[in-house]
Amino acid sequence: MDPFSEVLNQLRPGMVSLIGVPWDENSSFMRGPARAPARIREVLYGGSSNLCSENGIDLGADPRFRDLGDLEFPSGVDALAHIEETMENLLDREVSILSLGGDHAITYPIMKAYNKKFDKLNIIHLDAHPDLYDEYESNRLSNACPFARIMEENLAARLVQVGIRTVNPHQRAQADRFGVEMIEMRRFQPEASFDFRGPIYVSLDMDVLDPAFAPGVSHHEPGGLSTREVLHIIQNIHAPVVGADIVECNPTRDPLGITAMAAAKFLKEIVATIIQSN
Repeated sequence: MDPFSEVLNQLRPGMVSLIGVPWDENSSFMRGPARAPARIREVLYGGSSNLCSENGIDLGADPRFRDLGDLEFPSGVDALAHIEETMENLLDREVSILSLGGDHAITYPIMKAYNKKFDKLNIIHLDAHPDLYDEYESNRLSNACPFARIMEENLAARLVQVGIRTVNPHQRAQADRFGVEMIEMRRFQPEASFDFRGPIYVSLDMDVLDPAFAPGVSHHEPGGLSTREVLHIIQNIHAPVVGADIVECNPTRDPLGITAMAAAKFLKEIVATIIQSN
């Protein structure tokens, strides 16, 4: 039995499983997010902060949290299919999954796995970009396209996008086509709350933050959310959260670890939200 299988056999229903997905081969602009899971763990466990969420849940002591390490990609493997299969195996164990990317292309195969368990899944997507291109530079699996694939395959019942500030006419037409609820940054209200019925998946692209709060991303897009505004959104989700991903942290642009530390902070708060909501 391989070590990963041994870890899987230790999982119990109701746990929250953290898994790194160090893959960025569909990045449309700059490679580097594949290094993020290791860097985020480095600051998470580095001792400069503790493992407690703001409501007091201690990830270091809570038996419901389990860090599974990083997914490995053997030579020649179909990476997206491998991601989907791994997530499906985890969901079969009745756990919630928090995935650390990696670029945003990983969300599509994750949602394919989730759709086999949840046929009425809601997604709240925090991002500077809508990622709704039908294709980008002839690649339909680009990190600029995952939500087009998700919506055209009916992998989510509802998609709410928050923080968007780069939408072009094509993506606006795509949003209309798929019925996406897009809250552009120019209309964002800091105290906004979101009414969801049914299970929620959170997809958090680190460039939803203004570059002042997250310089370590591939796409710097000024005018974004603050760290506290993102925390407010996470902490005020009032429905069961069944999974999440944190993507597009790029350590090659983050020499001081500011963005990795923000990602680690979001990780703790998302895990706490999952635990509290289920």
